[in-house]
Amino acid sequence: MCKGIMAENTPVRLLVILSEDSSVRMELRKGIPNSLEELMDEVKNACGLEGYIRLQYKDTDFGNIFVNLTSTTVIKDLTILKVIQLEPDSTVVLYPVDPPMSSTPLFGLDSDDSSVSAHTDDTILLSSPSSDSLRTQQWPRVFPIPRFSYDTECQLQRGNAEYMTSQTRLTPSSKMLSDILEKVAESIYAYKPYPEDSDFSDVAEALTRKHPCLKEPGSFNESYGWKCRMKIKMANYRTQLKAHGTSAELTVNSLKSKSQEDSYPAKNLKRPRRAEVNHFPSLPSGETTGSLKQEKISLLAELQKRNNRQTIKEKMAKTFGYRRQEIVHKQPSIEDIMARWPALFQMEEINAEFM
Repeated sequence: MCKGIMAENTPVRLLVILSEDSSVRMELRKGIPNSLEELMDEVKNACGLEGYIRLQYKDTDFGNIFVNLTSTTVIKDLTILKVIQLEPDSTVVLYPVDPPMSSTPLFGLDSDDSSVSAHTDDTILLSSPSSDSLRTQQWPRVFPIPRFSYDTECQLQRGNAEYMTSQTRLTPSSKMLSDILEKVAESIYAYKPYPEDSDFSDVAEALTRKHPCLKEPGSFNESYGWKCRMKIKMANYRTQLKAHGTSAELTVNSLKSKSQEDSYPAKNLKRPRRAEVNHFPSLPSGETTGSLKQEKISLLAELQKRNNRQTIKEKMAKTFGYRRQEIVHKQPSIEDIMARWPALFQMEEINAEFM
């Protein structure tokens, strides 16, 4: 794929504010980049920055306040930019703890099924063909548009080049439209099966930003039609997964799995969010409830050993799906959770679970 074409060839001067007492003057000799990502790269190279950043610009229409930059079309000569340094998503490391042996009886739960575990949505899970087990990433700050089929990519490349020269919009064929929506739906589901309205806006804008020939002049952000299509596609995509039984997380939301008094779509909907206890992944490939019960018993023994961090980490990751399913299905009381998962109430594990 070709790099984005510069919107102008006239050099543009920018003032980049890095902090209260540090700023850099830079010049875009080839003009303003067409994409926001390319502008970020230019700023990072000129200022010697690394990692994740967000750009803001001084908006003269609103009293010279700094506003988040979402498009390079507002950039002109002598624009003042401000860099916001972002922290990358942290990777949580799980540490074993030495919990006191509890003699508290567990009411309503199997007595041979006790263990200690903690996790965040960033916990690395053992490989599984289930899409639930593979969804371990947070929603990205800039949504990465996937590569489409070879034919679609070629048409988009030609369409983008034509759009840059004549502002001619590409009208995708039904085959091309289906390919784009299918690949985008797969990418969205890798992060969350139930995106919010703002998430669809992020994806639609990312699509038209990467492929400007798909913009829809006259609609909100020139991408509202794509947002609506993606919502419909995601609903159909979830239906397909439920029909094939490949997602326990979606199955738990279906009407057939609810009691008669709860049998309407919005009731008790288990939509997984970061740090929520109703996250519902599948069990690891090749594992059963029985085998994971034994794994939990083994985990209890491993907790009594010292310098055993890696083994504990692996066993906690392996039993992650089992613990989540137990909480969603059985809905134990706080007392039962404290007895079954005492490590969750240690300071280190509380931070790891909810930060």
